[in-house]
Amino acid sequence: MCELFGFSSEKEELVNDYLKEFYSHSDKHPHGWGLAYLYDGQLYIEKESLQASKSNYLKEKLSTPICSSTILAHIRFATIGNVYRKNCHPYHKRDNFNRRWTLIHNGTIFDYVPLRNFIKYQSGDTDSERVLLYTVDKINTAQKKLCRPMSFEERFNLLDQIVADMSKNNKLNLIIYDGEYLYIHTNYKNSLYYLEKYNNIAVSTRPLSFESWKNVPFTTLTAIKDGRFIAYGHKHNNEYIDNEENMKNLYRIFSGL
Repeated sequence: MCELFGFSSEKEELVNDYLKEFYSHSDKHPHGWGLAYLYDGQLYIEKESLQASKSNYLKEKLSTPICSSTILAHIRFATIGNVYRKNCHPYHKRDNFNRRWTLIHNGTIFDYVPLRNFIKYQSGDTDSERVLLYTVDKINTAQKKLCRPMSFEERFNLLDQIVADMSKNNKLNLIIYDGEYLYIHTNYKNSLYYLEKYNNIAVSTRPLSFESWKNVPFTTLTAIKDGRFIAYGHKHNNEYIDNEENMKNLYRIFSGL
C-alpha cells in the first residue's frame, strides 16, 4: 500500500528529519513520490513517477532546510492507475470560491458508484483523483445552494458524511488540506499514527521516530489546524478488513498495470 505523511504547526518548523525517514520507505513503494508544502502563504506541489530514493531532485531538495507549517507527502505503491506522473499524489483542485483542496490517499476504492461519473474529467486514471474530484463537486453543489463559501463547520460536516459513506467496503486512509485545515481519516487498523507536541502534530502511515506515536482516531474524521485537533466527526464503524475477495480484486487490478 502507499504511505502518507501530514504535518501541521502553529509556526514554520524544520521537517527534514521526518521527510528523510518517510521517503526512506520508498524501496517498498517505488511507483512515485509527492510533496506539498506551505511556504510564504503559497502551497507548492512537487512529484515524480520515480522511486523517492532514486530521485536526484528529491535528494537535493532534502539536503536543504525545508521549513513549513503545513506538509503533505506521499510515496506510491500503485494498485489502480499506471506509473505516470499524473497518477502521483498529491492531487489538487480549486472549488467555485477559489479554495484550493489537496488530497493524498492510501487505499483502494473497490466500488463506489458516484466516482464513476468523474472518470471522464480526471487527468490520470486513479481512484484517488476521483475521490478529490467528487469531494470538490459536493462542496461546489453545497456552496451553490448557499450562494456563499461554506464555513469550516459546514465543510467538516459534509466531509464527515462523505467519508462515512465512501468507506463502506472500501479502504480509505486520507489526508485532505483545504488551505486552512488538515482532515484525517483511516478505517484500516494500525495504518495511521500521529505524534502530538506542544505546537505541532505529525501524521504518518508508520511512526517516523522512537517517540510516543499514537493511533489516529479510528473510523472517525478529525480536523487539525495550527498543530491542534480542532474537531472530531461521528464514529461510523465502517472498518476495512482484508479478505480473500478483496485480495483477489487487488491482484486483478495490479496485474493489469
